Amino acid sequence: MTDLTLLADVLRYGLILPLAYVAYVDFRTFRIPDAVTYRLIAGGLLFNLFVDVRFCSPQEAILGATFGFGFFWGLNWLYRSLKGRDGLGMGDAKLLAALGAWLGWQALPGIVLLSALSGLLGGVIWLYWQKQGRACAFPFGPFLAFAGIIYLIWPQLLRIPLSLH
Repeated sequence: MTDLTLLADVLRYGLILPLAYVAYVDFRTFRIPDAVTYRLIAGGLLFNLFVDVRFCSPQEAILGATFGFGFFWGLNWLYRSLKGRDGLGMGDAKLLAALGAWLGWQALPGIVLLSALSGLLGGVIWLYWQKQGRACAFPFGPFLAFAGIIYLIWPQLLRIPLSLH
């Protein structure tokens, strides 16, 4: 194992700590701290731009951050247009942008799919546990963080073949 590979593994597993922290805070407060997500976004972009062993190309990182934020922002805009209230917090959009900045845009479909599926199951359990109706909000950040952690540890599980042909 080379020093660069070791560095990449240390960073990969080191990212689990802020993701677990974000999940915990969002679970407890329904808020994802900007101080963490902004640092994760900047860190991912800088890492993939300046470090020789990177998780994706700088272009893929920029697209990942942009598409990650833009996708959830667009979903929330559509939901707000239809329902007159927010359906997703912008902390979730920033967290997906951070995951995109670190892992690239190709990781986003798998992360969104796993977080949506686990969020569906977790949301039902949350609403039952809180004795709330289906219109009650529940934190989505923990499911995004969970999907990001799974991608960091086992990326092959979430790779969705994307072809631009």
